[in-house]
Amino acid sequence: MMITEQMQGDIVLLSLNGRLDANTSANLESAFAKLVEQGKGKFVFDLQGLDYVSSAGLRSLLAAAKMIKVIQGKLALARMNEHVKDVFDMSGFSRIFSIYETEVDAVHAIS
Repeated sequence: MMITEQMQGDIVLLSLNGRLDANTSANLESAFAKLVEQGKGKFVFDLQGLDYVSSAGLRSLLAAAKMIKVIQGKLALARMNEHVKDVFDMSGFSRIFSIYETEVDAVHAIS
């Protein structure tokens, strides 16, 4: 999985490309924790390039959400493909996360 980071004002845009699974979830957790340690508190995860998410990947996203809650930050997910959206719906994660059709909508929601 490849993680691309961009800043839009005080919001970190993280684009995830590839598979978020047991082999790659630690990379996301590490990158996210590093950004939080740097004082970042607003995040949009762009999931358009995410082909697959496993239960380990879901746990990584849940860990990010918990960390955001602790620091009183904001987190939104954007541009989920249909397969990934189905996984979120079936697992109940769609009720946990703020999910938006576009990156622009997600950025506006947490600004």
